[in-house]
This record gives sequence, C-alpha cells and structure tokens, in this order.
Amino acid sequence: MPNPVETVADALLAAWREQRPADAAPLEGLLQQADEAYAVQDGVARAMGWFGEPVPRHWKSGGPSRSAVLTHAPLPPERVWDNPADARGEHFNLRLIEAEVALRLARDVTAADAQALTHEAADGLVDAMTVSIEIVDSRWQQARTAGALLKLADLQSHGALVLGEWKPFAARDWAKQTCGVKIGTMPVTTFRGTHSLGDPAWLLPLWLRHVTRKGETAPRGTVVTTGTWCGLLEARKGDTVLAVFDGIGEAEVQL
Repeated sequence: MPNPVETVADALLAAWREQRPADAAPLEGLLQQADEAYAVQDGVARAMGWFGEPVPRHWKSGGPSRSAVLTHAPLPPERVWDNPADARGEHFNLRLIEAEVALRLARDVTAADAQALTHEAADGLVDAMTVSIEIVDSRWQQARTAGALLKLADLQSHGALVLGEWKPFAARDWAKQTCGVKIGTMPVTTFRGTHSLGDPAWLLPLWLRHVTRKGETAPRGTVVTTGTWCGLLEARKGDTVLAVFDGIGEAEVQL
C-alpha cells in the first residue's frame, strides 16, 4: 500500500519542479495528523535540497487565535528576499499578500530551553524585528479549499518572503500598532491592532518547541515571520506591494 506521506510529497515535488499545481482531490484524507504533514515538508525539502543545515534559518508560524493549534513551516532560502524585492521573474500560481512582523533570535535556543520557555519570557530571546511581506501561494489546484493538512504539508501555502530593514526589538503596545498596505493602484488600506495572537512574540515558545522537537538547536539569527495583520489581500502580476508598520519600518515587492 502506498505510503501517504510519500504520495503527498511526490505530488508537491512535481508541482514545484513543473511549476504547475497538483490536484489535491485524490489526496484528501491521506494525511491524518499534523506530524504527517510536517514529514511531507521535510521530505520535499530534502528532495529539493533547500536546507544544508539541521535547522532552517527562516520560518513562518502562526494561527487564528491563541486557543488554536499553531502551525509552522520552514521557508526555502531562495524564496526569502531583502527589501525592496523584485519578483517579476518568479513563478507564482497565486499572489496573495500578508503584511507581517518578523522576529530574529538573539541567541541559540536548545530543545531544553524551548521546553522551559514561557510566553512572558519570550521577548528576551529576540534582538531585532522587521516588516515582512509574505506572498501566499499554493501548489494545489484547490488553493483555497484543500484540506488543512494538505495546506500544512505545502509549507502552509508559502510563496515567498520579503524582509525589511532590521531594527532593535522593543516591547510595544501591539493593540495600538498600525499597518498600512498599498497594492498596485489601489488606495492604502490601514489596520490597527489586528494581529490574531495580540502579540507577535507570543508564538515564540510554541514555534521553538516545534523547531527543536528532534533535539536540534535553533541558532542565533534564526528568523520567524509571525502571521498576517491584513488577512489575505489579492494582488496581481505587475503590482507593486508596499507594507508600512508605524515605528517599525516598511517592505516592498514588485510582482
């Protein structure tokens, strides 16, 4: 009987290599738990040769609320870009936009450190923050309707990440944080205090336990982008996308 993890991984590998989305319909129900989806992530990464070190240096993490199970995905280094970014030569099946805040670890974090970490102490692990733009994409034909585990297996629908200029991390009143997003010729849309977890750093303990779950150490400088402030905004090829967070900075990408 075919191995479900290998079957899903093979479909995603074909989608990456052929730059053509795969049909998720015959694969629905093959994955039964999150660990299997994470195993698909690992298998695809090995086959694609994305990471040459035990712990990838860039991640996405987040969830719809503090009571939800957060999800995590390592990000291919060739799809992480400095600001301003030019993505006109890159392939995307979708171009959906999330404006986010990314955080950077100030020191190595071992598996034991991660297990002992509390939400209250998490801020102390971060030395810098920046504005990030995640371009959300999918390797599934059913990009919006595929099952949650298939989306998780597909790097939680990651397309690319743009990182702005790093600045020292400092405690903020995140409920008052404003974010403006401009896409193409559309007017700026403004958001205030709209992060689903209330504080981007709240996810650090859960993310780090995932990163170090096999006993690895997350090295100093590892980056995690922490979830959208603007929901999912539609963009098209040719659009310029600008995200500005008051007091933090900005990021821009040409699609």
